[in-house]
Amino acid sequence: MKEALPDQGSVRAHVLRLMSQKDKIEGEIQELTSILTQNGVGMHEPLVDSEGFPINSIDTYQVRHARHRIICLQNDHKALMKQIENGLQGYYSATSSDEAMDTQPLDPGSNRPSLITNKTPFAKITVVSKGSPADYAGIKAGDEVVEFGSVNSKNFKAITDIATVVQHSQGSQMGLKLKRGDHFVAVVLVPKKWAGGGLLGCNIVGLSVG
Repeated sequence: MKEALPDQGSVRAHVLRLMSQKDKIEGEIQELTSILTQNGVGMHEPLVDSEGFPINSIDTYQVRHARHRIICLQNDHKALMKQIENGLQGYYSATSSDEAMDTQPLDPGSNRPSLITNKTPFAKITVVSKGSPADYAGIKAGDEVVEFGSVNSKNFKAITDIATVVQHSQGSQMGLKLKRGDHFVAVVLVPKKWAGGGLLGCNIVGLSVG
């Protein structure tokens, strides 16, 4: 007896609800991070001076509360990303075909997923900073970039092409297609300011293409 596949519409709706929750958590983390920034600290700087006295310029209670809440939200975010990943796998199995790749992204403007047509990596992720937009998107060091928004191996000329796309996409969702080992992975990245430098929190180097 053939196993029944999950209903495509319900799975997609479930994944979209999870992504909405993800956006909400990221927004709260961003607000809490701004509290740390206003106090001139990050997640790990000391809140007392060398003699053990509280630093006058820091609201110790506010910072400790924000740090604790950020840690809790980061754990929630990690668990949610796993649920989204599992949900996407269910979505793809409901729309699978012989032409589909291992993993495909949801197309926000359609009820069908878009196929990964580009297979040639043109860049590589070498470093991903914890708590960064890249980290939240599920990007990992060692991932090879197949598509970065509109950039792919066919139109990629220099790493500045990626920088241009990032600047134009600040605060907006953009799709990335990555090669991770023998599999292709689709993620949604939102370039934005965070506690660290840049808008991504990862280092990308170009690869020789063709």
